[in-house]
Amino acid sequence: MRLGTLKLDQRHPILVETERQLSEYFAGERIRFEVPLEPRGSEFQKRVWSALKEIPFGKTRSYLDLAKTIGLPKASRAVGAANGKNPLSIILPCHRVVGANGALTGFAVGLEIKARLLTLEARAVERVTS
Repeated sequence: MRLGTLKLDQRHPILVETERQLSEYFAGERIRFEVPLEPRGSEFQKRVWSALKEIPFGKTRSYLDLAKTIGLPKASRAVGAANGKNPLSIILPCHRVVGANGALTGFAVGLEIKARLLTLEARAVERVTS
């Protein structure tokens, strides 16, 4: 099976490195991913996904904030749709995007997982700043 030009093979260096970095993230030891990314999507989706990388670790932004970041303040719904198509969640941290009132909304694997990811990040930030 192939993903783009990358053969899905557990020994592929990019997959090995991604696994290592994700393991460090879940252990609370990593706050930024450094793996090569080439997500496939429309130019608009890629702009949204790129903006996701700029949301600070342990912080959240609203869909409106993200729309403003990409220069389209009236595109909150479109930003939400692009966020929902994110092919690299966690690495492109779509879990850090919340509703305008701060409520957890829309996450492909469920709001409980979104809450857990945000809690994990808050604890890691607390450890680093204490």
